[in-house]
Amino acid sequence: MTEAVIRVESLGKDYDTPAGPFTALKEVNLHVGTGEFVAIMGPSGSGKSTFMNILGCLDRPSRGRYFLAGRDVAGLDKDETAQLRNRTIGFVFQGFNLLPRMSLADNVALPLVYSGLGHAERREHAREVLEKVGLGRYADSLPSRISGGQQQRVAIARALVNRPRLILADEPTGNLDSHTSHEIMQVFRTLNEEGITVVLITHEPDIAAFARRQVRFLDGEIVHDAPTPTHQATPGEAGDRHPLPREGGWGEGPPC
Repeated sequence: MTEAVIRVESLGKDYDTPAGPFTALKEVNLHVGTGEFVAIMGPSGSGKSTFMNILGCLDRPSRGRYFLAGRDVAGLDKDETAQLRNRTIGFVFQGFNLLPRMSLADNVALPLVYSGLGHAERREHAREVLEKVGLGRYADSLPSRISGGQQQRVAIARALVNRPRLILADEPTGNLDSHTSHEIMQVFRTLNEEGITVVLITHEPDIAAFARRQVRFLDGEIVHDAPTPTHQATPGEAGDRHPLPREGGWGEGPPC
């Protein structure tokens, strides 16, 4: 078994509601090793979003234990949790969450504000990761001047700028058409092949098929955990690589 980036043991989460106590997660156990690519699926109300919030250290469980990169999150104070989260995790959301009046480079550089780097150095790092996702020449453009698929690639660049071990993606293709969705998933696959662990939430089977392992939730419990049938090979295996695009790649045109 590979080193665990994520390990949860007997995890549970309860909420108080006007109708009484509600259990969102029940005795969940999961191990995600370094370099895995996992899709988390399940219907609305299944507990998958609650689980993702706990994995991202945005919420705490009611019981059980969560180890992130070997650290027991329950034993950390707020500052230690934030430091571990920022050092270990890159987040990608369904909404791109780009600041409309900031350039793409400045959007990508935002996670570096507290890194101690100067503005010019932060922008240089941002340009490097924008080039990695094929958008380096648009670094000074505003988000409104690029397509939705390009905006999501900017969001992925922002998630990468701190060189995280783990990317958590919550419905990252939910606002995109099917063709662009598959292009974005190819970016995630390539990042995974380069060694980054990827965990994403999706309700779409064709998106989950890009992952190498699928975990399904129902009524707060894991009811399925198995390799994706067509992706059982070890990540990075020869003959299964898809290089990230050069600038202007993926068939998308320039900003309008």
